[in-house]
Amino acid sequence: MNQVFISYSHKDKDWKNRLVTHLRVLEKQGMLSVWEDRQIKGGDDWKPEIESVLNSAQIAIFMVSANFLTSDFILGEEVPRIMKRRKEEGVRVIPLIVKPCAWQEVDWLGSIQARPEEGRALSGGDEHQIDTDLSDLTREIARLLSRRAIKDSPEASEPLPPDKITLSKLPTTKSKVFGREMELAILDNAWADSHTDVISFVAWGGVGKTALVNEWLGRMEKQNYRGAQRVYGWSFYSQGTREDKQASADTFFDDALRWFGYEGEPIKSPWDKGKRLADLIRQRPTLLILDGLEPLQYPPGTMQGELRDQGIKALLKELSRMNNGLCVISTRCEVKDIEHTVGRTTNRVCLENLSVEAGTQLLKHLGVKGTDKELREACRDFGGHALALNLLGSYLATVHDGEIRKRDLVPNLTEDEEQGGHAKRVMESYEMWLEGKPELDILYMMGFFDRPAPKGAVDALREPPTIEGLTDALQSLPDAKWKFALKHLRELHLLAKKDPREPDTLDCHPLIREHFGQKLKAKSEQAWKEAHSRLYEYYKNLPEKELPDTLEEMEPLFAAVAHGCQAGLFNRAWEEIYYPKIKRGGEVAYCEKNLGAFGTNLSALSSFFEEPWSKPTNEFSESRKAVALSYAGFGLRALGRLREAAQPMQASLDYDIKHERWRFVAIAAGNLSELYLTLGDVDEAVSSARQSVDFADRSRDGFQKEVARTQHGDARHQEGELSQAENWFREAEAIQGKYQPEYRYLYSVQGFRLCDLLLSQGKVQEVLERAAQGLKWAEEFVGAPILDFALNKLSLGWAYLLEYLTPPLIPPQGGKWSGDSPQGEKKGIPLQ
Repeated sequence: MNQVFISYSHKDKDWKNRLVTHLRVLEKQGMLSVWEDRQIKGGDDWKPEIESVLNSAQIAIFMVSANFLTSDFILGEEVPRIMKRRKEEGVRVIPLIVKPCAWQEVDWLGSIQARPEEGRALSGGDEHQIDTDLSDLTREIARLLSRRAIKDSPEASEPLPPDKITLSKLPTTKSKVFGREMELAILDNAWADSHTDVISFVAWGGVGKTALVNEWLGRMEKQNYRGAQRVYGWSFYSQGTREDKQASADTFFDDALRWFGYEGEPIKSPWDKGKRLADLIRQRPTLLILDGLEPLQYPPGTMQGELRDQGIKALLKELSRMNNGLCVISTRCEVKDIEHTVGRTTNRVCLENLSVEAGTQLLKHLGVKGTDKELREACRDFGGHALALNLLGSYLATVHDGEIRKRDLVPNLTEDEEQGGHAKRVMESYEMWLEGKPELDILYMMGFFDRPAPKGAVDALREPPTIEGLTDALQSLPDAKWKFALKHLRELHLLAKKDPREPDTLDCHPLIREHFGQKLKAKSEQAWKEAHSRLYEYYKNLPEKELPDTLEEMEPLFAAVAHGCQAGLFNRAWEEIYYPKIKRGGEVAYCEKNLGAFGTNLSALSSFFEEPWSKPTNEFSESRKAVALSYAGFGLRALGRLREAAQPMQASLDYDIKHERWRFVAIAAGNLSELYLTLGDVDEAVSSARQSVDFADRSRDGFQKEVARTQHGDARHQEGELSQAENWFREAEAIQGKYQPEYRYLYSVQGFRLCDLLLSQGKVQEVLERAAQGLKWAEEFVGAPILDFALNKLSLGWAYLLEYLTPPLIPPQGGKWSGDSPQGEKKGIPLQ
């Protein structure tokens, strides 16, 4: 790890401490392990000391003044000779001018000093400028360390073949970035450092996370990706940024598993998907980019930043434990699930807004005119927000000939910066300026999509008849003027630049998409619904198969559901798409059981809710609301989102009670009991299980009466009431004997729960007998669930282990004893 040496005189101790504060930024990012600082003594003693530093340091910073710069030691032959040798070894020495002084030009000094501007010196006058200079010095050190990291990185002898690179799912951004030298250096260092497995960039929307990563990827490409053997990028941001958005990673896993070489049946468990993908990624040095992860994280609240998706959680946990490459994440909130690895195998960078200097450079690059002071003030007014400054610069350059003083015409908004307030100020101005032009209608059109808009969907909106308030100016627009409008919007930074891989697809920043979508909806509810209705019909008819088989083939169906619900066509979307084609009617869990797409199904289901997961749309009948709540509870529970699952499960239960659907109530109450047990809420589990027994008895369904009693027994077991628990299990077994007399023991899940209780009571032999019989029944029954085999073997394993660990009270008569103890080997499972 890199080390920096700081040398200073007693007069400069305060400056040294101030510099150390800035250097801690690099230490937190893993670019420095430690630095050493030493106070220079007076007289001639400092000469050998400095010479020693120059001979050994990786990066040395000297806080110097006139007497040092004009000394024979500097102006003579010693330093140039040492510096020439050390420079060949890749070492840099950075003199920091801490006081204004007249000094004689020294060639080697002038070529390596890190002063932001020629002739500037740190002084006691401008406190802000002092910290700016020190920050610039820190960035210079980061660049030096980055160059060392690049030099030390393995280099590919030839470019990666195209089939080893896939970045088409990442958003396109402008190529020019400003003020991100340190962050780019941190990325370089992370790739070169074998101890860094994951790096995440955390910032609000529009700060420039994606642009930063794209800039770095461009640099990596020019250097053949510095030893990476595979490069894969995916963006989740296109699934929206609203806090109530229920995004899914199923499509990502479907694509990534195939791309990394997985062959086999679809993996059903989200957690297993993540682990399997991590194994494939680790096989070769891989650069993995996960852009815009926040749709898969919980919004602000008690679980803020935790991942909702179990597959992504497993993937990141595995990669942060061991990775043969680097995973780069961008997100709006910290990933809590891997927080414990930060500082060890994971690096987290909180990306700040652009500095005043970088913002000023950006505005100048965009053609904004004004004094440096005016440009600086503008940057401060807009908080250094990258998207806001890009939009502001383009707006002023286009509308007001680049005059910075016209920025006062941009309206003020009360929205927080975190919600994109600065950028929305400029978008408000654009909306007024583009009024009546086709460009504004195109921006409104982008608000209908939560991902890049394909040409077919855009054409569907533009075709006759006119959607009043949306396509009035677009329907008869000649192709040349349409292309000109798109080009104009790209120049204004309101549309993403054309993607050469999909040139007809339109995309823009999520903040822009959401802003103009909300504006159109507020302006014309009719246009909003009519456009979504048209998109519903487009996506509904897109699949070639009546019942698509794969997740990729089903993608248009999920889009159709989302657009149909936005159009208010809730019942049509349910009856025409969701229930018959996604849930497959009688096969009510096709999407989950056959494809393992729990998250995608839940995302589609969320469209039918006004408030996930408590309030389905009022367009539904009471019975359909109950079904939707039941599906939601099932999906959330399957995904491990247990606390979220409790509310819809309880709501569905209340509906069934109201309508005296006792069998369904018994099932729902039992499921709730199991859920509460998993959450550790034993009191609620016992209460729900007691309800389940009552409702099962009302249903007069023998099987449900049996199951409810085993659930109640299990809850009592966890409560510590072992005798009461056993009574409930024995009662359940008696009920089973009446309608299945051929089975004298409880079997499957019910039998496993009883065995668990019996082991708690030390009744090992009874468990061995029950589990062995259960295993025999499973082997004799054609088509027995694999779960029955697993549970019986697990019970046998626990019983044998407990028997082995429990010493016999009386040695067996006539037996032979041998083994570790003086008295011989314990009876039990054979050790071989």
